[in-house]
This record gives sequence, structure tokens and C-alpha cells, in this order.
Amino acid sequence: MATTVGAERGRFRSWLLEGLSDMARHQHQQPGSEGREGTVHNGQRWYRVMCLTGVDYFSTLGYQPGIAALAAGLLSPIATVVLVIVTLAGALPVYRRVAEESPHGAGSVAMLERLLSFWKGKLFVLALLGFAATDFLITITLSAADASTHLVENPHFTATLGSHQMVITLALIALLGAVFLKGFLEAVGVAVVLVGLYLVLNVVVVVDGLWHVLTAAHVVTDWTHGLTVERGNVFLMIGVSLLIFPKLALGMSGFETGVAVMPHVKGDPGDTEERPAGRIRDTKKLLTTAALIMSVFLIATSFITTVLIPEQDFKAGGPANGRALAYLAHQYLGSGFGTVYDFSTIAILWFAGASAMAGLLNLMPRYLPRYGMAPHWAGAVRPMVLVFTLVAFLVTWIFDASVDKQGGAYATGVLVLMSSAAIAVTIAARKARQRRWTVGFGVIAVVFLYTTVVNVLERPDGVKIGACFIAGIVLVSFLSRLARAFELRVTSVRLDPMAERFVRDIATRRVRFVANEPGLRDAAEYRDKLHQIRLDNDIPPEDDLVLVEVTVPDASEFESALTVRGQVLHGRYRVLSLESSSVPNALAALLLHVRDLTECKPHIYFEWTEGSPYANFLRFFLFGHGEVAPVTREVLREAEPDRRRRPRVHVG
Repeated sequence: MATTVGAERGRFRSWLLEGLSDMARHQHQQPGSEGREGTVHNGQRWYRVMCLTGVDYFSTLGYQPGIAALAAGLLSPIATVVLVIVTLAGALPVYRRVAEESPHGAGSVAMLERLLSFWKGKLFVLALLGFAATDFLITITLSAADASTHLVENPHFTATLGSHQMVITLALIALLGAVFLKGFLEAVGVAVVLVGLYLVLNVVVVVDGLWHVLTAAHVVTDWTHGLTVERGNVFLMIGVSLLIFPKLALGMSGFETGVAVMPHVKGDPGDTEERPAGRIRDTKKLLTTAALIMSVFLIATSFITTVLIPEQDFKAGGPANGRALAYLAHQYLGSGFGTVYDFSTIAILWFAGASAMAGLLNLMPRYLPRYGMAPHWAGAVRPMVLVFTLVAFLVTWIFDASVDKQGGAYATGVLVLMSSAAIAVTIAARKARQRRWTVGFGVIAVVFLYTTVVNVLERPDGVKIGACFIAGIVLVSFLSRLARAFELRVTSVRLDPMAERFVRDIATRRVRFVANEPGLRDAAEYRDKLHQIRLDNDIPPEDDLVLVEVTVPDASEFESALTVRGQVLHGRYRVLSLESSSVPNALAALLLHVRDLTECKPHIYFEWTEGSPYANFLRFFLFGHGEVAPVTREVLREAEPDRRRRPRVHVG
């Protein structure tokens, strides 16, 4: 019986930690590595992938007109025109440049990561990942909440389901998680069907709405008269619209997802890993086409909903709250068409969470495991899906499955990522000495930063939830890195010809290394070091000793490859020089490599480090050196359980 239970647990563990489905090849590679699994021109046509990102972008039509009406009132159409101008003249050029600079799906985060090193770079990326998590997770929860709103507000179901919105929202999120646990192979095909059907139904609603506006001319007159009474003149209307614009930022939500799905875009046969020109070109088509389609719909829908729906119906509890276009579909096209529209909206809003989940699975495993800031299981999709699903449950409960309450958090995540993208492309243009683009992108960055600050001041919930995600990611990341402190994290070891000659020579006798912290590197330093080691460990003068020196260029890196250089200094001292993010890990990796290369058990000699062991461990954790001798031994103990084959560590 115990054997059967153990076998079941083993199968479940294997299934849970199985690499990935079809998405794994792209999402768990570092930027620039797609070709290891296949050619860079594999993938889907750009317009099909546009539908994958479009389930996020286009689905905002389900709630954007209502949010715009609540925020701007009668000014909603004018404020939406401002939004469209910022989209086409700001966000679109920025993300076209991001696609060019970061064509492997890592987006602006990878661009900014390259500009910063050491811990400040890692912490900055972790902060951006916190806001990305805010963006994508709130996309999942907000979309599911709005989908459940469409369902419970449908005249056929409101009596039965009206009090169960929270349960329905959680069920939709659970269903989304189940899809990713099963696999994501058919995602693009499903997205094409959902987006195609949804856009066609929206065309019908918009055309019908415009027809009612044309045949009832008084609605436009009433709207313009109300604007004049409320705002006075056109210039005041434009000025107020500029101030209101940050509240409408949800209408720009699809760009970060657009570059995140770049690895799925089919390139040209001649594309290379360094320059996938076809993928970049077609991704630009994807971004431009999606932005143009969405811009037309945003202007048209904001206009017809503002002039055709009474203002009080947009408010919380009103029939148009969170479902303005569905309200028009039921009002003017009948209950049957309205129900079809509701189910189409529910489907695309639910699947918008799939696009966001894909973005999360693209970003988090790309960075956190590489930083050593995630457990090993974070490299597999299914455990991460379970984690994200549980967090989405928590967010839904905190916000009571309300679309209005989540709008601020969603906008904050979107705007922070857009601001970081604008800053990244500004720096890239400056480094390329493109003065005009630098100025242009700089202006766009200022606009996005202003919009972000205004949004944060007016709706602080967004930055609060973003700060919670950042704090959670940073805390879990550092605890994970602490737990993995003694893990052997060297990916490969390569000896140059001189180093290999040293190793082959001493392998004919006893392999003895001496760890030395490089200082002046003069003859006196090496003479005194070797004399002290021989004295402390009773090593006879005739035994060979080879010095090993490790320098730490960036202790914040977790994994690294080792290149060992051999040199003879001052005519007599043989020295192996290495660069690594951690001195103990580098020494342990070298010892294991030498053991496997020579089939001899190497010995290494240390001097005890002076100072508090706690302070020294902290130095090791943050700066890669400190309590070197015991940590080297512990790394070896974890890497080689067999004591008979484990290299020997001596401390005097």
C-alpha cells in the first residue's frame, strides 16, 4: 500500500514539475536563446498572434467605455480622443522600438536590466516585476470580475446568479488555471476565434448605436448643450480632458503583452538569433494594427455610450456599470443578441486572463531562477500557475470582485511598465546617438511619468497593491536565495591551456591548492602565504602547491560559467585566476572539475577568516566572499554526498 501511495506521489510530482508544454521553449530561455530548440522563423503569423495579445487589449472594450464615462462624464469622447493620440503618438512608437531592441519577449525589463549591475540592478528589476505582476494579475482578476458582471447582469440570469458574483469570478479564475495546467497549445487558435467573433459583434453594436444617434439627432444636441453648460468652451474641454486622461489609461493595456508574445511570431527563413528581422517587422505590424483597431473602437464606443446611455446608469449598481456596450446591445438589438454579446464578452474577458497568465509565465521564470531568487520548481509552468491562481483568488477577495475597485491598481501597473519602456527606449536612442528620437522618446517618457504620478495620487490603491507585490517578490526572492546559498551554481568550468598544464602536472603527485585573497600580488604576498600554509598544515617543502585566486565582479549574479586562467608570477609562483559571483562556489566547482578531470581527490588549504561569523556570512551572501572555508566545504558537501569522492578542505 505504501509503495502504491509513493508511486502515485512520484507520478504527481513528475507531472507537476514537468518542464513546460509548447510554451516552455520560449519562456524559460534567456533572451537570445530561442534557436537552441528550433529555428527562429517557427511560430504563428503575426495577425494570429495579434489575437493572442488582443484578448487582453480588445477585451477592455467590455469595461473601458463605462470607466471613461464615470471618470469624464460628458467629456468621455474628447478625453478618449486624447487617449488615442497618446496611444498612437506615444505608446505605439515606444513599443515598436522595444520590439526592435528586445525581440525575444523580455520587453523593456531586459533593456533596463542591461543598464544596471550589482544589487541595484536586481532590485530595480524586482520592482519592475512587482508592477508587471500587478498589471498581469489584475488583468486576470479584473477581467474575470467583469465577465461575471456581464453574466449576473444578463436579464436571463440576474435572478438566479445575482448574488453569486464572487463565486463565479473565482470559478472563472480556477478554470483559467486549469487550462494552463493542462497546456496552452491551442491558445492562439482559440484567441483567433474569440477575437474575431467579439470584434464582429462590437461592429454590429457600434454601427447600430451610430444609426440611433443619426436618427435621433436630439441626443447629439443634448450632449453638446450639456458640454457647453458644464465646461464653457472648447479649450477648457481639452484642458480638462488632459487632466482626466490618466483615469482612462486602461485603454493602453495591451502593449506590454504585445511584446511579451514576440517569441510566438513567425519570422523569416533568413532570421538569426542576433537579428530576427522578420519577427521584429511583423511584431511592429501586430502592434500597429492592434492600436489602430482599438483606437477606432475606443472613440466610437465612448461616443455612442455617452450620448445614448443616461449618466446615472453608469454609476455603481446601475445597469450600464462595467458593461456599457452590453447595455446597448440589450437595449437596441434585443435580448437574444444581447445574450450572445454577453457570452462573447464573458469568453474574451475570461481569456484575457490567459494572455496575462502567459505574460507572467514569460517574465517571472525568466528572471527569478536566474537570480537565484526562486526555488527550483519555479522553472516549471504548473507550480507557477498554481501560485498565480492562488494569488488571483486573494486579490479577487480583497477587491470584492469589483471592476471599479481594481481599476486603479490595473492602471498603475500598466502605466509603470509603459513609463519604464519609454525611459528604456530613450536611453537606447541616446546611446545610438539618435538625437531626434531621444528628444521624442524623452517627451513621451515625461507624459507617461506625469500620467503615472497623477494616477497614483488620485487612486493610491494601485501603488499600494503594487508595493505589496514588490515586497512579496523581494521577500520571497531573498529567502529563496538564502535557502540556496550553499548550492553549487557554476554552469561550466573551462581551463585555459596553462591552467590545464598546471593541473595535469600536479595530478602526478598530490593535488594541492591554496586559496589566496588577491592583494598587491607581489612576490612577498605569495611567499608569505605559502610559508604560512606549509607551517599550519605540516606540508613538506617538496610538495607542490598551486595558488587559486577568485575575484568577484558582480556578487548579485547567481549562476556563472568559470574560465580558469593559469599564469606563472614572479618567475616561480603558479597561480590559477577565476572570476565568479561567489568565491566559495567558484572554488568548489574548480575542485570538482579537477577531480573529474584527473580522477584524483584534490585538497585545498585555507586560513581562518577573522571577524564575526555572522558578519562574514552576510558578506558572503551579499558580496560573494566572507567565511570562505566553511562555505566552500558546505557547497562541496551538498554537491557531492559521497564523502569518499568529496575534495578535502583544510583550514589552519
